[in-house]
Amino acid sequence: MTALIALVRKDLILYINDKRALMLHLLMPVILAAFFGSLFGGGSEAKTSKIDVGLVQLDQSDSGKKIAAGLKADSALKIVELSVDDAKARVRAGKLPVAVVIPDGFGEQAADALFGGHDKPQLPVYYDPSQSTVLAMVKGLLTQQVMQVTSAAVISPKGTRTTEKQLAALRASTADNPDNAQLSDFLTSLKKFQDQRAAAEAEKEAAAKASGKPAPAEAPVGMTMPYTTQDQALSSGPKYNGYAHSFAGMGVQFILFMGIDMGVGILLARRTGVWNRLLAAPVSLTTVLGGRAISGALIAMGLMCAMFACAVLIFKVQIGSLAGFLGIAASFSLMTAAFGLLIAAFGKTPEAARGIATFATLIMVMLGGAWVPSFVFPEWVQQLALVVPTRWAIDGFDAVTWRGLGLEGVLMPIAVQLGFAAVFGGIAGWKFLSDHK
Repeated sequence: MTALIALVRKDLILYINDKRALMLHLLMPVILAAFFGSLFGGGSEAKTSKIDVGLVQLDQSDSGKKIAAGLKADSALKIVELSVDDAKARVRAGKLPVAVVIPDGFGEQAADALFGGHDKPQLPVYYDPSQSTVLAMVKGLLTQQVMQVTSAAVISPKGTRTTEKQLAALRASTADNPDNAQLSDFLTSLKKFQDQRAAAEAEKEAAAKASGKPAPAEAPVGMTMPYTTQDQALSSGPKYNGYAHSFAGMGVQFILFMGIDMGVGILLARRTGVWNRLLAAPVSLTTVLGGRAISGALIAMGLMCAMFACAVLIFKVQIGSLAGFLGIAASFSLMTAAFGLLIAAFGKTPEAARGIATFATLIMVMLGGAWVPSFVFPEWVQQLALVVPTRWAIDGFDAVTWRGLGLEGVLMPIAVQLGFAAVFGGIAGWKFLSDHK
């Protein structure tokens, strides 16, 4: 036991004195986690940024101006008025995700096509191919504004001309299509409604003129969204904090890099003969491997706790269950130590082992959802990710931070991590023992 403690103490002192390793394994993940956390929405108080949208206003009619005004008033959009050439140039250069063109005569043509369903005007939308999600959002908001303004223009007294045009076209085609008779009856009723409103407005204007006071303006009547959403973010614990997920992902990635360094260190010790001299001492191979595994797990545990201490103190990340956090951190640390031994057991040279292990680690980290949340992956990739330990580790850290789950919520991730640790450690121990004979 004294030899084991001495070996662990020696490894810890060497690691703490290695400033480069401390910077790589502790400072770098904190910096990258802060960067990615800000991209994922930051803290709970962060506000969603507006979408930059270019607007080319060619239609100077009342409807065209109202559509533009509605887009400018939308809280989700930041409208920049441009010419057609400027809009195309900015989108093409990637400086603008979407640009909308309201062509000349669009308002009148849209009103004419509202009931007829033919000769629909085209509304050009230029977009960056990498911003297809933004395009869908902007098109939805644009549809809302066009429908509201166009329907208001048709229903208002000023839409009499459009209604008369539609009625004339329908009456001419009723003989060929009897179904148009019902639409004609509807438009006839609409025409009566418009005439009544026009007469009422004329009376109000006359009364206002006689009194010397301006007539009160009426709010436009048009088709609007028949509902509003009541958005509620639900989780078992504190409000969502994007930094929590980023610190989990970057912590897992760089601690695995530490595990690679641990395995490569054993290979370097073999190359220089230090490993053989160590085995020549009165200690068993099992004790030497156990010392490396324990020191590696303690270093990994310390790094993870230090990183999340920064997350809590600087970025307001909340840990819902300390026991759950320590459980998932300890199990992941053991898995990392076993991963390092596995690299040392099968590595031929330090250079080759580092390259292969780094590639394998990056694949595991990517599939685990460290860089981007795993729910954005295709379904088959999400299923594939369940066989890599990083997915369970990151899900475990998410569970005990912003999801607010207790120890019972991370029992499965802990069990999976311990299972991987047992498999990696068992295979590595078997290889070391077989080579030592």
